[in-house]
Amino acid sequence: MNYKDFYTSSINQPEKFWAEQADAIEWYNKPEIILSKDQNGYPLWYKDGELNICYLALDKHIQDGYGDQVALIYDSPVTQTVKKYTFSEVKSEVAKLAGGMQSLGLKKGDTAVIYMPMIPQAAFAMLACARIGVTHSVVFGGFAPHELAIRIDDCKPRLIITASSGIEVDRLITYKPLVDEAIELASHRPKKVIVLNRKLGARVPFKKYDVDYDALVYGSEEVPCVPLNTTHPLYILYTSGTTGKPKGVVRDTGGCAVALKFSMQHIYNVKEDDVFWAASDVGWVVGHSFIVYGPLINRNATVIFEGKPIKTPDASTFWRVISEHKVNAMFTAPTAIRAIKKEDPNGDFIKKYDLSSLKTQFLAGERCDIATLEWYAEHIPVPAIDHWWQTESGWPMIANMMGVEQLPIKRGSVGKAVCGYDIKIFDEEGTEVGPNEQGYVVIKLPLPPGTLLDLWNDNPRFKAGYLEQFPGYYFSGDGGYKDDDDYIFITGRVDDVINVAGHRLSTSEMEEIVSSHNSVAECAVIGINDALKGQTPLALVVTKLNDSIEHFQLEQEIIQLVRQQIGAVASLRNVVIVERLPKTRSGKTLRKLMRSIADGDDYQIPSTIDDEAIVEEIASVLEKYEIGTYNKKQH
Repeated sequence: MNYKDFYTSSINQPEKFWAEQADAIEWYNKPEIILSKDQNGYPLWYKDGELNICYLALDKHIQDGYGDQVALIYDSPVTQTVKKYTFSEVKSEVAKLAGGMQSLGLKKGDTAVIYMPMIPQAAFAMLACARIGVTHSVVFGGFAPHELAIRIDDCKPRLIITASSGIEVDRLITYKPLVDEAIELASHRPKKVIVLNRKLGARVPFKKYDVDYDALVYGSEEVPCVPLNTTHPLYILYTSGTTGKPKGVVRDTGGCAVALKFSMQHIYNVKEDDVFWAASDVGWVVGHSFIVYGPLINRNATVIFEGKPIKTPDASTFWRVISEHKVNAMFTAPTAIRAIKKEDPNGDFIKKYDLSSLKTQFLAGERCDIATLEWYAEHIPVPAIDHWWQTESGWPMIANMMGVEQLPIKRGSVGKAVCGYDIKIFDEEGTEVGPNEQGYVVIKLPLPPGTLLDLWNDNPRFKAGYLEQFPGYYFSGDGGYKDDDDYIFITGRVDDVINVAGHRLSTSEMEEIVSSHNSVAECAVIGINDALKGQTPLALVVTKLNDSIEHFQLEQEIIQLVRQQIGAVASLRNVVIVERLPKTRSGKTLRKLMRSIADGDDYQIPSTIDDEAIVEEIASVLEKYEIGTYNKKQH
């Protein structure tokens, strides 16, 4: 079937379409109620079904005779380790870990936090939780204790699973002291902490609540999968919100399983037995969907990569992994390709490797610039597919559906709407706009299976953030437009969340930290264009009257504050002192105006501004500090 007919059937007959897709996975009790609503009136898929996603990822393949097939390839250039695990080997360790968790008192309905580096045991921990109905919340290992503590207090885990350390390019990061500090900061106290000692030299302070990972697995029996209702929360994944308080996106079990199987086959065009590599982290939604659950459900070998695109040891790493493990489809953020391009502009490393196994390169996480796509096309003759989705959706919303029909690629566009997503472009009044006219990207309800069920313990915020601005539609928070051929172009966030190398970070949370500095009277943090990371934060600071602190000292102290509270992932490097911030007469800071000035974009001074002279002042300061891409001649 071609894309147009396939997509149209999903929009016009959603229940029939998604009932057919549900047949692609195995259920303990197959759902008869395909589409209904929850107690709040929000659409619900397959509510009477029963299944287990760990069974689909592991046990089913073993029962079908594929136990000796490779399920997981661990490639760690930072520890110089390559190890392959079969489906039988993964299932054995996962089932024993799940048994050990049960022996510690964990049961269906409990929550657990996983705070680990990119190692196989991170995936094992996720699958073990899913096996026994424990809802997991993976927290990216780079986050500081303060951020971890916020998540502990929100999801109240009975257990934390961690490792002794993670490894960055040039340093060892000790995880266990960070976890201990987070527990001290949090109001909620987990009962136990399972610690995997990687024996890399990191200090592992012992606490009474600690349990050794290896000893627990060795001393436990394998336990079977627990049948779970479709709507049982598989996981909570926190994403930055505009208030500074992270939002706990809740994903169900059944809809997620159906959507990920559908994605692997119809979007990524990955066949069973193929090797799939999502070069991301299990702390992000890509890691959940397309490092762990999606590939394993589809019986693919999945690559867990502990390293960076460059400096581990150089810009050849990605090509070595593809060549060595015969990767068929790869998914990474444009940031990674830009970093490689910067280190190896002529593609000399690419020529050293046999990349004939690679069929498709997928890109997502932030907007991919045309220059990067052109560089990739020049050096690697496979389709480079930019596509768009969110933590909230859990799987692609706009893409070139390679497993249905490969449509012409338009650089700058993320493709066309994926099956199940009825995407519109609205103006502020909720009226659909015409082709090539920018507006708000919204999706008509019901969203397809596998998308967010709710926010953890915060339904009012869920409704206010996603559903109330345009009744009957999900508001993505992004702006964009459609062209005459229904290709969709995403122009960026319309709120104060910025995208740094594929990581969504709240500028309002950074502002709270910056403003806590003794010398700061007022501040604004904005995201400015960055050739490598997509966006980086810039802090504009008004110092207190008569404060004589030197710019360099203030900048270093603020950078350190943000690192302590959020982590290095925030990438705050530039702090600029200004006399005042541009505001409306009602006192609203004009962040979008400052972003446009810094990025050298055309801008319109709003009629509500309290003093037009501030615009030239901000422009002069940014030019003085050589921040962003500002070019005075444009204005």
